[in-house]
Amino acid sequence: MNIGIRTDKNDFFYDIHSLVKSFFPDDDVAIFSEDDEEKCACPRDLTIRVAIPPAYERRKDAKDLLKRELYETLSAYTEQRLPWGMLSGIRPTKIPMQMLREGQSEEACVRYLMEEDFVSEEKARLAAEIAGRERALLAPFSLDKDSYSLYVHIPFCPSICLYCTFSSSPASVWKKQADAYLKALETEMRRERDAMHAEGNRRGPTTVYIGGGTPTTLTAPQMERLLTSIEEIWDLRETVEYTVEAGRPDSFSEDVLGVMKRHGVTRISVNPQTMNDDTLTRIGRRHTSSDVRRAFSMAREAGFDNINMDIILGLPGEGEPELARTLEEIEKLSPEALTVHSLAVKRASRLRLNILEDRELDISADRGAYRGYSLGASNALMDEASRSARGMGMVPYYLYRQKNMRGNLENTGFALPGRACLYNILIMEEVQSIKAFGAGASTKRVYEDGRIERTISPKDVTLYMERVMETCDGKNRRL
Repeated sequence: MNIGIRTDKNDFFYDIHSLVKSFFPDDDVAIFSEDDEEKCACPRDLTIRVAIPPAYERRKDAKDLLKRELYETLSAYTEQRLPWGMLSGIRPTKIPMQMLREGQSEEACVRYLMEEDFVSEEKARLAAEIAGRERALLAPFSLDKDSYSLYVHIPFCPSICLYCTFSSSPASVWKKQADAYLKALETEMRRERDAMHAEGNRRGPTTVYIGGGTPTTLTAPQMERLLTSIEEIWDLRETVEYTVEAGRPDSFSEDVLGVMKRHGVTRISVNPQTMNDDTLTRIGRRHTSSDVRRAFSMAREAGFDNINMDIILGLPGEGEPELARTLEEIEKLSPEALTVHSLAVKRASRLRLNILEDRELDISADRGAYRGYSLGASNALMDEASRSARGMGMVPYYLYRQKNMRGNLENTGFALPGRACLYNILIMEEVQSIKAFGAGASTKRVYEDGRIERTISPKDVTLYMERVMETCDGKNRRL
């Protein structure tokens, strides 16, 4: 369906568009003002007229009023209520977190989310529960203006998954330049460390997170070099958590795991996404469910006792039977944490591009499917995954949302008591600065007044290596 949103003023376009797409995720949505005669004249299957509040003292109040009225209009038209109501941001737990800081109860948070933002009771209680747990987990740490965590990005993967838009490149293509990339990383980290020392901040990071991509595509000598340089540059004596997102089972080796263990890595991920081999092939993974079991066993034998596993709900062709198999296999492995993602059809992913190609070939093609395979994330699947995680003794400890998520759902991290990932909470709640290094990495400085500044490094690996000095200078100017 071709949907037009016609407004009487050029304002709040992003918020309006996001809310409409929540109701119509597979349809084309265009937003324009009455002054745009060309777009107003364009034929549409549905045109929605939106009146912008004429005057307001606080922009947030006007935005909330506008979104409430629009939500009720769209809900009546579609005859559906969204699980997360009119919330379209990626951090819904921020609302109850702030209310808890102000001394309000979790029950008050639930009522507010339901009454003011139309969130379902189930999701409101989930958000309030997680906010309370996050607050308790963060309480022991001093998160003042000088505290920070480190993120180091390794942008190489064995293959690029169908749904992925992270800063990732095929490891086979960049194999000969991996050492040059590590050198650029070392340069960037040293420059940042020196700038911090010049400002009088000699503290070490609270947490360290090496992500990707797939960090374990590095060889054992390269991983040794990376972890050694991190130890030489940063004071890790007070670091409470050290994560390497090992991720892809087809990248694991005993040598690399041994290097990580010797250097004090405390937490890793073994991420299958699904334990169904047909789906793994369909999404571009070059491993099987047997490889996942082998990699998990290898990590246990190396001595890792805090292992996270990721799964994605709504992958092409997956429904309740496929999820049941995945959860059964994961329960046998008994990880310490399980992160449950809902599939998001991201704008630059191969998945979305292929869906668009299908439409061009056949205008009647199902916009909610991929080459005949359903994209079936649902609240029922999320409930089943949650029951499995809780059945393993885990509790939800962080949550976030993304654009274009199937079923208007969420991503939730579950963990056994004492095994929650502190970095995940810090990055989502934005209560501490994150110093990020590598191609496409986003450094975030959190000020005492709540203001946040971001600096994003070039996503292209070659450009990042060529301009690493410029990236350092840009960070020092802005941050």
